[in-house]
Amino acid sequence: MCSLGLFPPPPPPGDITLYEFNNSLLCGRLHEQLPLAFQSQLADLPVLNLPKDSFKAHGRLEHSARPAFLRHREALWKRCLSAWRDMGLCGVLKELAGAEEEGLRWAKTGASYALAVCRWLSSLHGSLFPHLSLTSEDMIAAFSQAVDWAGCTIRAFAWHPHTNKFAVALLDDSIRVYNSNSATIPSLKHRLQRNVAAMAWKPLCASILAVACQSCVLVWHLDPTSLSTRPSSGCAQVLSYPGHSPVTSLAWAPSGKLLLSASPVNTAMLVWDVSTENCVQLQWFGGGGVTYLAWSPDGSKVLAATPSAVFRVWEAQMWTCERWPTLKGRCQTGCWSPDGSRLLFTVLGESVIYSLSFSEYRGEMQGQVGGSKTASIVADLSETTFETLYGEERIGGEVHSMAWDPTGERLAVIIRGHPDAPGSQTVVAVFRTRNSPVFELLPCGFLRGEPGAQPQLIAFHPCFKQGALLTVCWSTGKVSHIPFFFVSAHGPCASPSPVVAMASASVREQPLFSEL
Repeated sequence: MCSLGLFPPPPPPGDITLYEFNNSLLCGRLHEQLPLAFQSQLADLPVLNLPKDSFKAHGRLEHSARPAFLRHREALWKRCLSAWRDMGLCGVLKELAGAEEEGLRWAKTGASYALAVCRWLSSLHGSLFPHLSLTSEDMIAAFSQAVDWAGCTIRAFAWHPHTNKFAVALLDDSIRVYNSNSATIPSLKHRLQRNVAAMAWKPLCASILAVACQSCVLVWHLDPTSLSTRPSSGCAQVLSYPGHSPVTSLAWAPSGKLLLSASPVNTAMLVWDVSTENCVQLQWFGGGGVTYLAWSPDGSKVLAATPSAVFRVWEAQMWTCERWPTLKGRCQTGCWSPDGSRLLFTVLGESVIYSLSFSEYRGEMQGQVGGSKTASIVADLSETTFETLYGEERIGGEVHSMAWDPTGERLAVIIRGHPDAPGSQTVVAVFRTRNSPVFELLPCGFLRGEPGAQPQLIAFHPCFKQGALLTVCWSTGKVSHIPFFFVSAHGPCASPSPVVAMASASVREQPLFSEL
């Protein structure tokens, strides 16, 4: 089992991580350039600096402007229809109970009693699932893959799967699209684009971007040849479903045919056919909602995390699932190996990385998930103190998010420090990985940004040819790209040291048993 004690010491203060070469992370000063041999590999990638001072959280203008307009009452059936779209059954009952129209005495009385019953059931449900008492913004912040979603400039980041193009969701609810082949930077804005939690580009498509918003899913259809910097809101499809908000996670099928969306308040995962705007609910009672989705690169399985101490893995042919209860808390994040045979995941409240392996079934067994019955701990990220020439540095804690590069040879992990522990810090740890014939996780090193910068989001470039390219969004608003130069193979480039090999072989089992 790999641990932080096997890692090399972090870079010295004042240095930043520049790149990896010969299995070593190399550092330098802030304005230091890459070697000339490597500069051409990153020449076209924009390095952004988006300070928080230049952005402002979107205000609720509709409330402040309402007194300026004359009061107008729509027909009751229109108000009920709008309440159904926004709040579901409770919204309709509330509208009926407060109706001022004459001749509705019995309907108002019945709606009032039914509303009281709904509120009692909701409070009972909220006692079982405390997250339901949170506001929408607090719920998004709690389940976002961004470390500080509420306070950071950059709230979501997404690479295009086939080209040097990425989207950045900002604090002011706008989205900017950067393309290395174009000087035009489209800015996407929509009245429903509030509190963006996640984004995902459609595979096998030039410019279709799905956005998880507070009240719906927006699907932007962008013309890659357009020179417009402000696409019309008519370019966005609105996908909404009663009771399915806020939306905190999205996942496209690798084929691009289906889109999944998840909400912590809805126990159903929605499978959208975007072309027809129709959806199918994948209902599974228990868990209190769905917080995070990850579709395996081979398209065979989907990880669905919940706010409770249980997560599910669905197979994407017959749509059956297996559930795994965890020991302490909910599944915080997860990522798949490139072939979909292994899932790495973490649990809130634990400083370890778990691994689940999956078998491929054919014939009569086809349609089963095929997960192993126990999850193995493959990395221990407990707090470790590093003695350096510049003093002690304490690194370790819970994992907030993970990213596995498309070659399957580098794994990046954001480790959150303990907020109450002095000197504890949030860092990005990078592992070298091997998935076959035996899975191994080997230490590579820690990444450091500018002084005072904390990592917020990480994502690997999906088609970097010279190894792997990790994009890090920092708390200062900077977006940097860190290349890992290596020759892609079935395993890490360097032979592991005997100590590391011995540690990775001694994987201990945890009783996380699957339940069909």
